Amino acid sequence: MTTTEGRAAPEPASPTTPEPVPTSAAALRSRSLRRHRRPITLGVTLLSTHQLCEALVPVAIGLTIDLAVATGDITALLWCVAGLILLFTCLALAYRTGARLTLGVVEREAHLLRLESAHRVLHPRGQRSGLRSGELLSVATSDAEQAATYARAWAVGIAQVTAIVVTTIVLLTINIPLGIGVLLGLPLMLLLLRVPAARIARRTETKQATAARATAMATDLVGGLRVLMGIGARHNASLRYGQASDHALTASVGAAASNGVYKGLVTAAGAVFLACVAGTAGWMALRGHLTVGELVIVVGLAQFLAEPVQGLGMVGQMFAIARASARRLVRLLTAPDAVTPGELSLPEPLSERVPLVELREVGHRTLEGVDLTLRPGEFLGVLATDPRDAEALVDLLAGRAADARGTTLIAGVPLPDLDLVSLRGTVLVEEHGSHLFEGTLRSNLTTDTDTGTDLDDERLLTALDAAAAGELVTGHPDGLDRPVTDRAANLSGGQRQRVALARALAAAPPALVLHDPTTAVDAVTEEAIAQGTAALRVAHGGGTLAIASSPALLARADRVLVLREGRVCAEGTHTRLAEDDTYYREAVLR
Repeated sequence: MTTTEGRAAPEPASPTTPEPVPTSAAALRSRSLRRHRRPITLGVTLLSTHQLCEALVPVAIGLTIDLAVATGDITALLWCVAGLILLFTCLALAYRTGARLTLGVVEREAHLLRLESAHRVLHPRGQRSGLRSGELLSVATSDAEQAATYARAWAVGIAQVTAIVVTTIVLLTINIPLGIGVLLGLPLMLLLLRVPAARIARRTETKQATAARATAMATDLVGGLRVLMGIGARHNASLRYGQASDHALTASVGAAASNGVYKGLVTAAGAVFLACVAGTAGWMALRGHLTVGELVIVVGLAQFLAEPVQGLGMVGQMFAIARASARRLVRLLTAPDAVTPGELSLPEPLSERVPLVELREVGHRTLEGVDLTLRPGEFLGVLATDPRDAEALVDLLAGRAADARGTTLIAGVPLPDLDLVSLRGTVLVEEHGSHLFEGTLRSNLTTDTDTGTDLDDERLLTALDAAAAGELVTGHPDGLDRPVTDRAANLSGGQRQRVALARALAAAPPALVLHDPTTAVDAVTEEAIAQGTAALRVAHGGGTLAIASSPALLARADRVLVLREGRVCAEGTHTRLAEDDTYYREAVLR
């Protein structure tokens, strides 16, 4: 079973080499490192080489002073200058190549995470993450990009540690007490900086969540703008969005404040550390424990050391942000399936003696003990006076009711036992809230994904005529190639509803479920739709179940079931029920 957005499609292949879905943020981050290990390893090597060369610059200058400048040896000076040129050449090339490799890893990983997120969202089985459309968009874009920075954070972090280790070794070589002081002071400072890093992670996660909710609300409001204008609810909607936006702003400001304080602490800590090392080295030079060249080396290394210290602080911030985004990604990727299919396939063609859909004492949400049978070629109407009953029945027939009670048979096979292709290829649900997509009228009508080919023009035009939407083609110079903007904003509500119905009719499924397909059209158009839909479905030989209160549709039905308080309380033709059942007559003919 499916909606018209994707009918009877085989399960799509994963965009990358099949891997177990990470069940935690830590597993997601580890996988990022594992699947890019070669470029990351090379990038780490080159960035570490760059930091090594950076650390050796003050060493080379100090040695030049002691070996060439202090002695006046021109030959030694020339060798030192040549060494400095070679050192700076290696420094520049190593950084350029290493940065390109690691940034490339970030872009590739972000791309893979976006594909994986989109694959999960668009999977035929669906997902129950509890995230709305705008939140899903935020996770698949912003969170994917930020989670991907984990790989670069590792590369940069290792390079900064390399710089600190080399600096410490050189300092230990020059003066052991001075080197030990640096060796003990740095870990203590980094340990203290972990406290604000945890706060950054929490505030970043809150910021991402509130921003996603605001995006989701904005998406919903834009999609329903015409309805809001029609019922005069723009002011209330604006107030609600303003509140959501204020929450997102507050969270963003809080996260930015934490980041600012953290950066300030890192800078201040690095400056204090530099002052301590430089002061100690100066005192030792005055006492004669260091030469002039060694003093230059120590002060230069201490000054250089501020860079990797600050870099490690920023790496901690990158790790915190990546962890927060990874948690949101894992929530989506590990969300349970909305539909859990079995392994049985239906034979082709289906037997005409077996009902297409059969419900036996089925209960789901507000439904209780519902019996329903849809046979091949039958037009069955269902009047649900409570919208909750209609929605529960749609969920049940769309395969989204894993907790349903009773027995649901599709072509004689229990629904939980059917594989996904058979499930979606037999019953197509045209929901009341169907969507159209940016493209053309033709691309929105073409749903024959079983064969991967487009439907022919004659079949599409026939479906449009049956849905009373033929004027969309005849009244436009581009015909079926008429442009459709995002969310079909260039079509009216009635036109969008009729195109969605035409899409379902063109698909010609064995069983078609319609949920209020004529609520946005006038009475004359409604009559034309009812007549055209019934005639086309008879021609196709498929079964049709119309969940509606439209007298025009119900009048075309072979039988009508009346759902009241979650149960079938009456059954008969539209004419007989309208004559004999007061409740039905008041509900339909009011």
